[in-house]
Amino acid sequence: VQLQASGGGLVQPGGSLTLSCAASGNFYSVYAMNWYRQAPGNQRELVASSTKGGNLNYADSVKGRFTISRDNAKDTLYLQMNSLKPEDTAVYYCNANVEVERGTRERSYWGQGTLVTVSS
Repeated sequence: VQLQASGGGLVQPGGSLTLSCAASGNFYSVYAMNWYRQAPGNQRELVASSTKGGNLNYADSVKGRFTISRDNAKDTLYLQMNSLKPEDTAVYYCNANVEVERGTRERSYWGQGTLVTVSS
């Protein structure tokens, strides 16, 4: 199972970016999919989460600015980030709980991270 994240880059304060994360490989099903971020000197923190059934949760710091969504048919996760602030600067990681073989326990997988820099 591989998670490929993309979409990071440099953006000015107030700007927008959309991150994508596609799951690939041989597996039975993908369940919860999440976005985390880690800024320099900080611990990794949960930004937003999405269950396969559509329950969404956000960190207080991004509520009203970020939107998480997913395409279950494509096993792809998105993060639309609006009104970006310098404090949103971080490496963003996608994470997914995957049932690799039917009937087996879900395992957690991580993408490689994509850097988002918010600066003028």
